[in-house]
Amino acid sequence: MTGTESANPRVLGVEGTAWAASAAVYDAESGAVDIETEAYIPDSGGIHPREAAEHMAEHLPEVIERTLASARDTADGESPVDAVAFSRGPGLGPCLRLTATSARALAQRLDVPLVGVNHMVAHLEIGRHRSGFSDPVCLNASGANAHVLGYRGGRYRVLGETMDTGVGNAIDKFTRTVGWSHPGGPKVERAARDGEYLDLPYVVKGMDFSFAGISSAASEAVEAGTPIEDVCCGLQETVFAMLTEVSERALSLTGGDELVLGGGVAQNERLRAMLTSMCEQRGAAFFAPENRFLRDNAGMIAVLGATMYRADDTLAVEESGIDADFRPDEVSVTWRADDDTTPVTGRRDTDRDTEAVLKGAEATVTVREDTVHKRRNPRAYRHPELDERLRRERTRAEARLTAGARRAGVPAPLIHDIDLERTQLSVQTVGDCELRAAVTAPRVQQVARYLARLHGAGLVHGDPTTRNIRVRTDVSDPTGVDEPAVFLIDLGLGYHSEDPEDHAMDLQVFRQSLTGTEAAAEQFVRGAEEAYRETGDPAVLECLRDIESRGRYQWPVADASEQTATAVGRPLRWRAPGWRAPAPRPPSSRRSCCRCGPSGNGQRTSRRARPSCTPRAPGRS
Repeated sequence: MTGTESANPRVLGVEGTAWAASAAVYDAESGAVDIETEAYIPDSGGIHPREAAEHMAEHLPEVIERTLASARDTADGESPVDAVAFSRGPGLGPCLRLTATSARALAQRLDVPLVGVNHMVAHLEIGRHRSGFSDPVCLNASGANAHVLGYRGGRYRVLGETMDTGVGNAIDKFTRTVGWSHPGGPKVERAARDGEYLDLPYVVKGMDFSFAGISSAASEAVEAGTPIEDVCCGLQETVFAMLTEVSERALSLTGGDELVLGGGVAQNERLRAMLTSMCEQRGAAFFAPENRFLRDNAGMIAVLGATMYRADDTLAVEESGIDADFRPDEVSVTWRADDDTTPVTGRRDTDRDTEAVLKGAEATVTVREDTVHKRRNPRAYRHPELDERLRRERTRAEARLTAGARRAGVPAPLIHDIDLERTQLSVQTVGDCELRAAVTAPRVQQVARYLARLHGAGLVHGDPTTRNIRVRTDVSDPTGVDEPAVFLIDLGLGYHSEDPEDHAMDLQVFRQSLTGTEAAAEQFVRGAEEAYRETGDPAVLECLRDIESRGRYQWPVADASEQTATAVGRPLRWRAPGWRAPAPRPPSSRRSCCRCGPSGNGQRTSRRARPSCTPRAPGRS
């Protein structure tokens, strides 16, 4: 039977990438998903690959047989299912091999087609399926990874991702250092409810983020005597604010108004609350599936397997190899139409005599005649202390770096005024639209040349997406000196650095913004690199290759907790410049609870007494 012969197939899914030996049956006609799971829980540390493989070998046959028996009880035809789907990757090689072998044997035994599923795309598609959204941006927050995906040109594009370790791994690494057992995430969540905000490194590079330094900083804070509840609060507030900010940037870049959440870390109530708040503030729709579809499970494999089966996207046994590093942007999305996307548009100025109010990723922009007033409004999802600090720092940095860019000969707006109390800038209006509304190869190449010039002056833009570049469409030659036609704006994430790796991150952010929004992205990216090579430092392009190779699925292998702080044999330098573990605050100086902020009557919310600062696993309160 082919996919076209069964519009409402029944598919048995098998999941075994690392943690969960799981099987499920999805009935497309009724929508029912029955899941059987036996989770692997290590005695200590992270995953032991040998133990995980032994767990799969023992429990996969059990869950498959239980699921198959249930499918037979409810089957209408001769075969209990129409297809078998399995996780091809990413994951641990030994576990994936056992999963694939089990799925192949079952498909041959039942004489039904085999479907190979990307585990991370399944996290996205289960959210799209359960929400009914047509073209959502997806935040996947899992133990081994964290990335933001958007659909364009037949593939899911990585708009932003972790450049070192997964978000769950970072949290688990911290909890291991304080002696808490796996899983650490729920323990941090419970402890944070009794804590007060603690400042920790906040590392967002354009649309990418880094977590390795945060784990180390949190551990140092505990060693310095900071109450464990405060450290957990600061860790949770910082990490989840980073994820939420990048998700908002992705919505702004793509013009999307739908966001879905996936991955095991997505079970955290604080993360879901932050994303809900952000989407409400933007006027976007948000959806998080129920918890059984967030942690690793075969239900999402079966659901996506049914979708792929209907599209005739099946595998012969000899083609069904696994891929431990199977990235979501390597999947050919056969089940969606190429035009099944949110249109990507850019602001185009039509009449400068009228006032226009526009909303970006972190600011509201008001255009009056030839002046742009940009205000960084409070973000309700962030802790007030963190939000105030970021808005002030970025407003100050934008003014300083924009002036520095102009001195370096890079076209940028003239700063008219800065108001740090209101976190507002008034700047010259430049260009008539954003680059994303008028992308051409010459304009993209000129952006690369200006980035090379900026880097030559020891400056980093920090967020050079196609929304943060303005162009003049009435100038035919963008390379003109007397009449520039390309302008770099929004340097609020910028900083001073001579490090080629920091400069390479600018190119990485620019590349991701192109691949996430442009159908002809590959030729634009090649042209940009060639243009950068004309005047830029060759070491920057070498670093860019290193950075690209880091965006891989990484696992918390036991007894190698420091492994994720290094990639491609080079140490990662992602800790915030000048950051040091803070000294513990005396009780009189502590401020609001991380859950509710300052209380409505102006009094500090009470907290339970702590007889000692000895780290301990929190109980439920």
